[in-house]
Amino acid sequence: MVDQPAALFGFGIPPAQYDLLKADDAQGITGALKSRLRKLACDFDIRDNFYAWQAFGRGYGKHDAAPLPPYLQKAHYDQVRERADRVEIRHTNYADYLESMPAQSLDRYILLDAQDWMTDAQLTRIWSEITRTAKPGARVLYRTAAAPDVVAGHVPAMILDQWEYADAAKRDDWTRRDRSSVYGATHLWTLKPHA
Repeated sequence: MVDQPAALFGFGIPPAQYDLLKADDAQGITGALKSRLRKLACDFDIRDNFYAWQAFGRGYGKHDAAPLPPYLQKAHYDQVRERADRVEIRHTNYADYLESMPAQSLDRYILLDAQDWMTDAQLTRIWSEITRTAKPGARVLYRTAAAPDVVAGHVPAMILDQWEYADAAKRDDWTRRDRSSVYGATHLWTLKPHA
């Protein structure tokens, strides 16, 4: 059943990401899914892993000690409420948004796993705009379905050479500690100081 890409569309896994997952494990897509499920069920204490509660029970539990994401925890309610007016919601293409921003005006970029299914042209456009709008020391954080980075080798070197990729030990540690167990790797790039 899972050997058909359409079987995973309902989980938000498009064809390009399906292909990455399939190639990420010697046993193909079945092996990749089994290893992610095993990590979710066995690598973290279920009592405080709200990702596992959501995955296995489709909720967070109704008891007082049920694990919740920080933004839903009672202790953080006042902070969230006080800062809610800082949130700006936009329904636009990310590259279009970046093109509207001044040069060197941003310092943090979080892309989740969207790059997994971008073409080289789309990746180049995004990274060109990230580089243009980034302040020195800016960071780009994202995760990928499979372990290999989807940016290196797909974005021209003249762009990526301006960035420093986090060392393997840090990336492996971040990925190991990812309690969602969905992603194959966590990636971080930092803009180098201008020469």
